[in-house]
Amino acid sequence: MSTGSNIKLAQRRRRRKHIRKNIYGTAERPRLVVFRSNKHIYGQLVDDVDSKTITSTSSLSKDLKAGVGKAENKIETAKLVGKHLADLAKNKKIERVVFDRAGYLYHGRIKALADGAREGGLDF
Repeated sequence: MSTGSNIKLAQRRRRRKHIRKNIYGTAERPRLVVFRSNKHIYGQLVDDVDSKTITSTSSLSKDLKAGVGKAENKIETAKLVGKHLADLAKNKKIERVVFDRAGYLYHGRIKALADGAREGGLDF
């Protein structure tokens, strides 16, 4: 890793720490956490009271293989992941969540995942 990427990672960790002071997920309103790598995007619903993951999905999920293969770019893939996460949440009778961008700026793939989750019926 170059020095520039270490600085960016340190900055994201600092932002994530500041964000997590104020964001807290419960069983009724879990925290929607996003992780973004260079190739894939991941989302999970977390209950911080019980320290458990309620449900999760990613661009690597078997359920999304067909849709991800047809997506033209990573932003469309992120939107598909958001919609799939919303469907999984609806199956668990969860309609409201708290969005945790995990230190990432709210644009691009992070925004697309959030928009997809909103289109899928999640309220945040």
